[in-house]
Amino acid sequence: MRDLTLTINGAPVSVAVDERTLLVQLLRDELRLTGTHVGCDTSQCGACNVLLDGEAVKACAVLAVQAEGAGVVTIEGLAQGEALHPMQAAFREHHGLQCGFCTPGMIVAGIDMVRRLGTELDAQTVRAELEGNLCRCTGYHNIVKAIQAGASAMAGPAPAAVAAE
Repeated sequence: MRDLTLTINGAPVSVAVDERTLLVQLLRDELRLTGTHVGCDTSQCGACNVLLDGEAVKACAVLAVQAEGAGVVTIEGLAQGEALHPMQAAFREHHGLQCGFCTPGMIVAGIDMVRRLGTELDAQTVRAELEGNLCRCTGYHNIVKAIQAGASAMAGPAPAAVAAE
């Protein structure tokens, strides 16, 4: 067993873990943050995506001890009280889900796209960037629309037009 200290969803966490424990196991089994899903056990589906120091990672491919001292944000940590994160709100508004199993990973992937590529994402880019995130229920159309809308919302309100004088 090894003592591990990290920050999860803004709160400091200290826990003893077996050195073979995966981050997804720590989150789900030890800390009961079950929004991070296990879909394939081979790091191919993206259902376990979390933000590790702001970067999307597949928690089933990261040992918990590798997150020592890091900040982890799960789907549960994105909302601010009752206010959904803009990407979460966009998935709800654009019905970017069907069964919902892949949704947490897709939302995290969308947030990471914005971090890396900015807030103006075209459909082709979103589709290419979703490689490694599988949805078995939808044709991705609404997921792509939701990520684009979430990205735009993350940019903030458009500046007011200046009236011509």
